[in-house]
Amino acid sequence: MCGRYDLSENPAAIRAKFRVPSDPAREFAFPPNPDVRPTDRPPIVRLGADGECEIALARWGLVPMWAKDLKFGARCVNARGETLATSLAYRAAFGSRRCLVPVSAFYEWTGPKGKKTRWRIALRDEPLFALAGLWEWWRDPARPAAVGVETFTIVTCAANAALAPLHDRMPVIVAPEAHAQWLDATQDGGAIVVSREIDGLTMAAT
Repeated sequence: MCGRYDLSENPAAIRAKFRVPSDPAREFAFPPNPDVRPTDRPPIVRLGADGECEIALARWGLVPMWAKDLKFGARCVNARGETLATSLAYRAAFGSRRCLVPVSAFYEWTGPKGKKTRWRIALRDEPLFALAGLWEWWRDPARPAAVGVETFTIVTCAANAALAPLHDRMPVIVAPEAHAQWLDATQDGGAIVVSREIDGLTMAAT
C-alpha cells in the first residue's frame, strides 16, 4: 500500500519532468512536503481538455461522484490495480480519468506497534518520478450549488521481490516511457498496473 509519500520538488521541476506547458491561468502554489498524507491536496498530472498535460491540486482519497460525503475517501487512498475495471468505486475513473502522482519517494513501515521502522523508498538518480493514479470530481449532493472537489487515489500492485520483505503491496511506479499510455484512458492500462522489478530502487530506514 502507500499511505504517505514525499514530494520535495518545486512546481517548476514538476512541470519540466512531466512536460506540462506553462499556463498563467493554472499556476498553483504547492510548497515542498516531505510527508504528504491522506486528505492533503498535492499536485497530480493529468490530460486537460486540449489533450496536453496539466497540473491540478486534488484531495488524496478518491470520492466517487455517487458518494454521500467526503468521508468515503478514507477507504479509497489506494486502489488495487487488479480490480480497477470492475470496482464500483474506481471503474469510471479507470475508464476516463487517469493521472500521474509526482513523488520524490514513498514510505513503508515494518516492525511491531510502537517500535516501527519507517522506510523511504525512492529511485536512485531520479529525484522525481510518477505513481499511477485515478482522479474523480465530487460535489456534495446536499449542497448542489457548492464548489466541486477533485480527489485522487494511488494504484497499487503486488510487491516486487525487492519490496516484498517490507509489505505485500506497493504503489505502481509508471516508467517515463509509459506516462502517455497511462494518461490516455483510451489505451489499455492493465499492462501497466502489474508488479515488476525496477532498476535503481533504493530503500533507507529513516
